[in-house]
Amino acid sequence: MEHSNRVNGTNGTNGTNGTNGVNGVNGVAHKPRSASRSLPFLTDTLGNSLNDRLLFAVPKKGRLHQVCLDLLHGSDIQFHRHSRLDIALVKNLPLALVFLPAADIPTFVGEGRVDLGITGRDQVAEHECAVPPTTTTGVEQILDLDFGKCDLQVQVPQKGALNRPEDLIGKNVVTSFTNLTEQYFRRLEAVQDGSTATNEETNGEKKKLRTNIKYVGGSVEAACALGVADGIVDLVESGETMRAAGLKAISTVVSSSAILIKSKHPSDPKLVDLILARIKGVITAQKYVLCTYNIQRPKLEAACKITPGKRAPTINSLEEDGWVAVSSMVERKQIAIVMDKLTETGACDILVMKIDNSRTH
Repeated sequence: MEHSNRVNGTNGTNGTNGTNGVNGVNGVAHKPRSASRSLPFLTDTLGNSLNDRLLFAVPKKGRLHQVCLDLLHGSDIQFHRHSRLDIALVKNLPLALVFLPAADIPTFVGEGRVDLGITGRDQVAEHECAVPPTTTTGVEQILDLDFGKCDLQVQVPQKGALNRPEDLIGKNVVTSFTNLTEQYFRRLEAVQDGSTATNEETNGEKKKLRTNIKYVGGSVEAACALGVADGIVDLVESGETMRAAGLKAISTVVSSSAILIKSKHPSDPKLVDLILARIKGVITAQKYVLCTYNIQRPKLEAACKITPGKRAPTINSLEEDGWVAVSSMVERKQIAIVMDKLTETGACDILVMKIDNSRTH
């Protein structure tokens, strides 16, 4: 543990000229701020105040965890997470990372207890089924991070008479997403009953659901084989686990990917915008490569149609008359096809370079 005068002293981490001081980095005012989170006085286990820091929730484990850490590293968010602690102070920004279960992040961000968070779109949808957003509560989805893609699907045994989601009405369905599953089957039952309302109330209470929905926290795919369920609602990425369990998908409840969310009242909007710009830059760098090539000027128009770039290609004249050099951003997944087409068009000296980071619109 660092000595207290290094953490909060004049020239330390939170000092006048330190990382979180008045003269902080990147033009972000790092002086202590009046927190807008309506929190009790927050301190982490190391005894450092968190009330003057933006709080950023990231998944503490699971399929999104490591990708999120790589994203933070690429965004130059420098931190060290002490063993067994779920809070890490960022060294170069007035920011603290809070490691939470992905399912809990929409709650903390939606209530304004945490300013930013990364979680799955499925988790936000599950939360909003139970706690609908208002003008002051709930989350704002500000960026699709383009990873962690999956589908929440209705699944039934491959060998069986159940082939449509309607076949599960009145039967046992097991899931970890009880709110979304209830909403889905409530709609199915309403359609079957010839009603347009999905939340019919009797004496102030919702109409009783005929389908029996059970919660299971893990290994949902085993529920049918063990006789606990007639069907399940679970996340599917590649589908290998589902097929190995003898299941097939018959409907998709919601498609999901990792998203960046923020509170409707963040404590430091300027810092939120800075972090958003950095993360966007990393995502763009992962998605694109820089393609450069030489081509004769009469063939330039055809080549530029192949490599239009994000806005427009960069074109420079070469010393040799009639030739130009072209640089353009190209989607990584398309680069092999683009190179083939450029070669056919007459381009030469084609080079492809990795982009480490970017700032683009």
